[in-house]
Amino acid sequence: MPREMSILFVCTGNICRSPTAEAVAKAMAEKLGKDLVLDSAGTGDWHVGERPDPRAIKAAEARGYDLSGITARAVTDDDFIRFDHLIALDDSHKRWLMEARSARQLPETKISLLMDWSVGLARTSVPDPYYGDETDFEAMLDLIEKGCQGLVGRV
Repeated sequence: MPREMSILFVCTGNICRSPTAEAVAKAMAEKLGKDLVLDSAGTGDWHVGERPDPRAIKAAEARGYDLSGITARAVTDDDFIRFDHLIALDDSHKRWLMEARSARQLPETKISLLMDWSVGLARTSVPDPYYGDETDFEAMLDLIEKGCQGLVGRV
């Protein structure tokens, strides 16, 4: 039996974009009957142990996604070994992952932008809604849904 596909979503602090992507991908995988290992982490450790941003939770819940049980953590070297795909939410995260992998001589894990999995939106970053308002969280969720739909459908 083939082993489960594993995916780690990565953003800056792991309280807005990446936990939302984790929850959206989980819901989509369950709907499609796909058994995926999903997690999220941040490039920094500012929010380690914290729950996702309340605005992200609210926007996700309004669309039926569950962020409960997710707490922020930072990317570790082990993540490059444990996960088949490291999915960056913007260009800076992708660069950070590629530089960390190279500098630490870590395994050649597949690194990509979430939106590269979405038809017509390749090379698009998911903007950070942290300093924005409710509409920024809705826009974030719109993009994450499109990216996750392509990702979950293709892995």
